[in-house]
Amino acid sequence: MCTHRRTDPCKDKALTMQQRSYNGLYVGSSPSSHATSGKALHCGPNRILFRPRNYAIATCCSFNTNKGCYSLYLDSESRNRKKLSRYIAVRSELAGTGTSGASYPLSGLHVVPKVRGICFYAVTAVVAIFLFVLMLVAHPFVLLLDRYRRQAHYFIARIWALATVTPLLNVDIEGFENLPAQDTPAVYVSNHQSFLDIYALLAIGRSFKFISKTSIFVFPVIGWAMFLMGVIPLRRMDPRSQLDCLKRCTDFLKKGASVFFFPEGTRSKDGKLGAFKKGAFSIAAKTKVPVVPITIIGTGKIMPSGREGMLNPGSVRVIIHKPIEGSDPEVLRNQARSIIADGLVHQG
Repeated sequence: MCTHRRTDPCKDKALTMQQRSYNGLYVGSSPSSHATSGKALHCGPNRILFRPRNYAIATCCSFNTNKGCYSLYLDSESRNRKKLSRYIAVRSELAGTGTSGASYPLSGLHVVPKVRGICFYAVTAVVAIFLFVLMLVAHPFVLLLDRYRRQAHYFIARIWALATVTPLLNVDIEGFENLPAQDTPAVYVSNHQSFLDIYALLAIGRSFKFISKTSIFVFPVIGWAMFLMGVIPLRRMDPRSQLDCLKRCTDFLKKGASVFFFPEGTRSKDGKLGAFKKGAFSIAAKTKVPVVPITIIGTGKIMPSGREGMLNPGSVRVIIHKPIEGSDPEVLRNQARSIIADGLVHQG
């Protein structure tokens, strides 16, 4: 686009108009300025002058058919007053140079994933209501017989996870032989890409204590079920809450229950494996329990972080790796991250 400034007014006859066409170019004032635009002066074959109703000064557009460009002439006084129509809309046939079919609404690309997302949440809500009632009835017996591991609640949660994802996704779990015995406490760790990771992990069928933001506990049904399952609450930005969380994890391990950590601390935005925090491995080294690395593949593409309302088609793979042990938290952290990273590279 070439742009020039010119102060000489065009002197030709006036005509009232909202929009004028010239060889594929459409020029006119914006909808918001229709009320203030008074006249458009046609200044020769290649120029159009716009003048507000109450001002003698004007804005002029000139069209050069040889150079294929337009020039905007703006009187300096009108520019200072800022009382002219604010926009001049120009649409050229250059719009036709894009890829064929690229002009459909962007939202149309996401219709099917959004419908799948609605179905996903509808199923998970309906199933959760019925299973929560069952969990609530069983809770007194769970507290009496299995206060720390609460395996009955996790069995119900596994049914909920499978009932939700099975109709819409394929979940493949490998490495069940690497799981410690049910009564062996351990620290489980995995990469974190999506909200779907929770469903994939519950499908394993082990009763490890998750750590969750305190705000999730107020969600109807789901938050209440988390409370019954003994999920550990955490306020991320509160150092005291973090220390209390680590203390509760240590206590659970000493009493025979397993705990689960996402050592990245949050979901990955780009699918890449982030740095691991040291907390989970310090607890494992202190309590002398094994660390079980788990690689989750595919959830980030199916339900990307930040777009939880969408559910793209695809499959999920969960790889349970062999447990690792040690007394050095730094070594444990590096080993676990390396194992999970290799799983993402070779199996992703």
